[in-house]
Amino acid sequence: MGVGWPAAPLRVVLVAGVTFTVPTPIPDPSPLQGEGGNGMPMTTPALRAALLAWYDAAARTLPWRAPPGSGRRTDPYFVWLSEVMLQQTTVPHATPYFLSFTQRWPTVSDLAAAPDAEVMAAWAGLGYYARARNLLACARAVAAEHGGVFPDTEEGLRALPGVGAYTAAAVAAIAFDREANVVDGNVERVMSRLFAVEAPMPDSKPVLKALAGELVTAHRPGDWAQALMDLGATVCRPKSPLCDRCPVSAFCAALARGDPESFPRKTKKADRPRRYGVAYLLTRDAEVALVRRPPKGLLGGMLGLPTSDWRGHPWAAEEARAAAPVAADWHDAGEIDHVFTHFSLTLRVFRAEGAMEAEWTAREGLGALPSVFLKAAKAGLGRLV
Repeated sequence: MGVGWPAAPLRVVLVAGVTFTVPTPIPDPSPLQGEGGNGMPMTTPALRAALLAWYDAAARTLPWRAPPGSGRRTDPYFVWLSEVMLQQTTVPHATPYFLSFTQRWPTVSDLAAAPDAEVMAAWAGLGYYARARNLLACARAVAAEHGGVFPDTEEGLRALPGVGAYTAAAVAAIAFDREANVVDGNVERVMSRLFAVEAPMPDSKPVLKALAGELVTAHRPGDWAQALMDLGATVCRPKSPLCDRCPVSAFCAALARGDPESFPRKTKKADRPRRYGVAYLLTRDAEVALVRRPPKGLLGGMLGLPTSDWRGHPWAAEEARAAAPVAADWHDAGEIDHVFTHFSLTLRVFRAEGAMEAEWTAREGLGALPSVFLKAAKAGLGRLV
C-alpha cells in the first residue's frame, strides 16, 4: 500500500518556528494527483517526512497514547476504548471517561467481567448507548475467545462484535503498527484540502479514503495515522485553519487556491425532524422514580424517567396526563429540548408525588442519567439537591 521511500538529498526547512529535515521533493515513481501549493509535484516521501517530523515535535499528550520516540506501543485495550469513546465526542469530553474506565477496569478482561448496569451508568454522558452495549460484547468476546488478547490484524479485529472498519484500522495501526489506512473526520478534512477535492461530502468519502491510502506505507504506520489525526484536530481545523503553522502547507492545493476553509465541500443537510414526548417526574419525598428502558433502541438499557411515546406532534395536557405511568396529581413543569443525531426532541415535563414500581433514586444520584433525562429532571425539580 502506498509508495516506498527512494533515496533523496535532504534539505532543512522552517515550519511554524520548528526546523525539519526532509527529503528534497523529487519525482515520485507513483506520483499523487495534482501539484502542491508550491507548484511542484506532491510527492509521498516529502509530505510524509514533513508531517512525521512535525508529529515527533508536536504530538498531543493523550492518556491512551505512547509518545513518538518512546519505544513503547500503546495498549490495544486503550486504543480500542479511546476510539469507541471518541467516535461521537471530543478529546476533552472523552478523557475523564477514559481515565475513569481504565481505573475501574484496567484490562479488557476486567471490563468483560463488569455488570452491564455498572458499565451503562459509567457510559452516561457519552451518548449512543448502543456503543456501550457493543463495548461489553466486544470485551467479552476478547476475554472468552482470545484469552484477553486483542487480535493484531484488521481482519481479526473486524470479526469482533461492534468493531467496524475504522476502529479495526485504528487499533491495527496504532497498537500493532500494521500498515492500515485510518480515516476519521479529521483525516477526511486534511485530504480534501491537500487535494482540493471538489466533490461534496458525503459522496466524496470513498475518494478521500483512497487518497489517504496512497500516503500509507510500512514506515511508522501508527505514528502516521496519529499525525494525520493531530494535524486535523489542532491545525487543519474545520474553522479558521492555522495554515501558517501547517507542516504540509507547501503541498496544499486548497491553500494555493486561497480558500482552504471552504473544504471539504458539503451538500446542504436536510432539516432535522422534530419529535414530541412527555417525561414524568414522580417523586417520593427526596427520591425520584426511574425505569429501565428496553434493551433495544435509543437509550436502550439505560435508566431514565418514564416517558410517553415520542411522536411527530405535541401532546396536549389532557392526553399527557392520560398516558402517565400511574394515576396522580400531575402538574405541568415546563419543557426541554434535546438534539439527537437524527432528530430533535421536545419533552414536556409533568411532575407529581406518588408511588409506583420503579428504581427509586435519591436526587443527588440523578447526575448519572443520560443527558436528555437529566435536563428533564432539572426542569421538574427546579434544581438538583
